[in-house]
Amino acid sequence: MSEFLEIDGSILEGGGQILRISISLSAILCVPIRIINIRAKRSKPGLAAQHLVGIKLVADMCGAKLTGADMGSMEITFIPGRKIRQGHYVADTRTAGSITLLLQVALPCALMADGPVTLDLKGGTNAEMAPQIDYFTGVFMTTLMKFGVNVDVKVHRRGYYPKGGGHVTVQVEPVQKFQAVKLIERGKLVKVYGWSFVAGTLPIKLAHEMADGVKEIISPVHESIDIQIYKENSKTAPDNCSGIIVACESERGCALGADALGRRGAAPDHVGRQAGLTLRSLIECGACVDNYAQDQMIIYMALAEGESILKCANITLHTETAIHVAQMISKAKFVMYDDPDETWTGEQNIMHCLGMRHTNRHFPSEYWEVKQRET
Repeated sequence: MSEFLEIDGSILEGGGQILRISISLSAILCVPIRIINIRAKRSKPGLAAQHLVGIKLVADMCGAKLTGADMGSMEITFIPGRKIRQGHYVADTRTAGSITLLLQVALPCALMADGPVTLDLKGGTNAEMAPQIDYFTGVFMTTLMKFGVNVDVKVHRRGYYPKGGGHVTVQVEPVQKFQAVKLIERGKLVKVYGWSFVAGTLPIKLAHEMADGVKEIISPVHESIDIQIYKENSKTAPDNCSGIIVACESERGCALGADALGRRGAAPDHVGRQAGLTLRSLIECGACVDNYAQDQMIIYMALAEGESILKCANITLHTETAIHVAQMISKAKFVMYDDPDETWTGEQNIMHCLGMRHTNRHFPSEYWEVKQRET
């Protein structure tokens, strides 16, 4: 029998997400893994620069033995150390590689460290094919905090395609366990809000037009829409970029969001409508978490203490992939099914997980007692 748990990187979604959740769970649960056929379904398979940075960041955090971590590599082995160590960790993609994707692999590990962790991350803050940092701070964190975590994010500099250069620091307090979360009934919306921005030499009118596009789509389902329109400070965001993030919160504390970036040849109002249509579809189907969040929740649900249930829109291929990997590495059990209380003509939209009740064996009780006295 192999000393490694072997994970096929070509399964289902077949991209970088398999790497991220595999490495995180390996580090947290001390399970040695071998990942083969890395990103086999991508046009340029194998490890790219951003994936290498994320893997090496976690390897540094837990003192892992890592082999095969080279550009273009199709196979790696990862033997985690005995614990995830507190400290200040720096990771720089040196490109516009997404900072939020670095957080996907590193944040769960930092939350299971033996003391406070600072993640000092450089790369892209607002990038295509990844959640924007404003979505992470303004929407995703609302849901993540329900698992009982405390994270402070500061954006020091914006990084856009192609130069990157963004800088974000994340202060993380470790937890002993993740709380189980149940988000099944959203309730009425209490607010719809968002941010529409331009940076560099782009005119502010583009931000106004993106906001108008969102309002055109969302106003039939919620009249009051608070979109902040602004131009980024040239000192912290010198390069050209435009984008919009739109979100909603419900009376029961559910937060959902959508975003879009401006691009050459795309009318700004169309960019806004694109984000608006995504959010409106989530609102109309009664989802409690959005499509960006649903796959990111899997690792927390798997490790949590007890039963978690989340109502989504259609469960995505990314989420199915995350569930497949989580069940391979952890003892968590997932079931996906249709909401029995509603007429639903789509695909499965309820995620039910019996978490493995993982306990952070290195949880710093002395540190925590000091923190409690301070508060």
